[in-house]
Amino acid sequence: MSSLALPSRPLSLARNVISTPNAYFWATPIILAMAVFLFVTEAPGVFRDFQISQNPLVLEDGDVQNGKCTTRKAVFTDCEARLVYSYGGRNYDTEVEVMFVDFHTGDYETDLVISADHPELATMSLGLDMLWNRIITLTLLVVLLGGMSLGMVFFAIRIWRVKGQLRQPARLIPVPVEISAFDRKRGVLSITYNDKIASDKTGRSAYTRMKSGQEPLIVGEANGKAIGMAVRHGNTALPVLLDDRLQRVELTDAERATALAPLAQQQGGDLSSPVLIEEPKRTISIWKRLQLFFGTLLLIAVGVVGFWLWYVTSSPTQFQSPGMDINNLMPGPLNEWGCEQLKKRFGQDRAPFGCTAADYTSWK
Repeated sequence: MSSLALPSRPLSLARNVISTPNAYFWATPIILAMAVFLFVTEAPGVFRDFQISQNPLVLEDGDVQNGKCTTRKAVFTDCEARLVYSYGGRNYDTEVEVMFVDFHTGDYETDLVISADHPELATMSLGLDMLWNRIITLTLLVVLLGGMSLGMVFFAIRIWRVKGQLRQPARLIPVPVEISAFDRKRGVLSITYNDKIASDKTGRSAYTRMKSGQEPLIVGEANGKAIGMAVRHGNTALPVLLDDRLQRVELTDAERATALAPLAQQQGGDLSSPVLIEEPKRTISIWKRLQLFFGTLLLIAVGVVGFWLWYVTSSPTQFQSPGMDINNLMPGPLNEWGCEQLKKRFGQDRAPFGCTAADYTSWK
């Protein structure tokens, strides 16, 4: 790998040598809005059902109207209904909606459940059966979306801070970086590179754009990735990728020639550096795709059967989702065997979905 001999005095860099990806400006507010919307719409219902679960009361004469469940992306299920009931001499009419992750196919059976302590709070028994499913699903989605948006904000702030620091001259230390991705569009070369090769590597990624005619200073290749030459500017958090003519650094022509001399000597006197060339996209054969498809199906099947066995033999509760749904989808003999295992451990309690008799409460 070639070396680069830069002057030891503080040097300035050109403007905009570190760029902010365009996606940060539109993706960040959208992802954050999704996280806020999800929390605002789902959290009140989850908290309501948690309150009801502390002292639930099933109303046999309650009326569940216009009940409807919609499944999206094969696993995300939304159920909504209008609940009309009377309790303690008062009439109640409310709308409820619950969201959970489930592999269920077919219809759901549900009862109307209220809080014995606060009868104005009502929900579907389905919402209580899936309560921990809903809590975990909502928490994971909000944390994932919120974390992504906050992470992007943090990275953007770091980029802007680095750009502010680069305005002042500082000593430059050459370091190799891995070019992980690049794209040429409308005369602009966009490059993403990682600081993961130098002895004092940080593992951070940076993004830069070069105008038409400019190319990065490529000094080698490793693991199928081009290696570019960058510089650390003082104590800034991100290295700056150099161009092949060192136009990004404030140098005299003589200093540029001296700095590039080791590279030119390695290339036999040719000052031109290697150019990033896009490789043709690799295609996967139909046979490989079939193997991948059926292999994935096999892994899913093994995982589902293993989870089902754990549910019917070892689960701490009979109301575990998606265990109930998997057990319900099992062929008749396997479903009966599974229900027998559950009944041995929870026979004194209500039967779970998939093991109920005609009254949807007792064991079949």
